[in-house]
Amino acid sequence: MATIQKPLSNVQVELLKLFATNMSDEDIRDLRSQLAQFYAKKSIEAADKIWDERGYTNELMHEWLNEENQ
Repeated sequence: MATIQKPLSNVQVELLKLFATNMSDEDIRDLRSQLAQFYAKKSIEAADKIWDERGYTNELMHEWLNEENQ
């Protein structure tokens, strides 16, 4: 059984407010999709930042991918 964290975070409170209403299965699927897109965008932005900070290039990635084949 999961342990409940107290106090709840601001995100948890907002989600509880949202889930206090009845949603159709389609709306729930849409919400899941929106959340997945939100986190995917955040992940891509974080990866892009690291890529830029470290000066990675497409050529470097191709070199790394082909290292085992050499």
